[in-house]
Amino acid sequence: MAEIRVFLIMAEIDLIRNLEKISSMVPNRLLKLQGYLLRKNSKEFLEIIIYKGFSSSTTHQIEIDSEKEVIELDHFFTKFTLYRAPLIKGAEVIIRENANSLFFLKQRNWT
Repeated sequence: MAEIRVFLIMAEIDLIRNLEKISSMVPNRLLKLQGYLLRKNSKEFLEIIIYKGFSSSTTHQIEIDSEKEVIELDHFFTKFTLYRAPLIKGAEVIIRENANSLFFLKQRNWT
């Protein structure tokens, strides 16, 4: 039930696009979003990376047109991890983790 409420909030505020805007102002941070897509009553792992104002998915094709939603399928994020950027393989520095989808919409939480 809580997941549905969070999904409705995210749809209203366009979570990914707003995180991209904040990311463009904090270029030394990388935000990883993890969760799942709902497809035919099954869950598929979903991972999106936001860095320097741009999103990229390591698991699914996403929309790059700013006039469209990044992900058109029903999706839910369960974990957000903020890293110091750029990432260095084997020496990644985690700054913060949070499960709250709204936490990183405040730029001060990126520092």
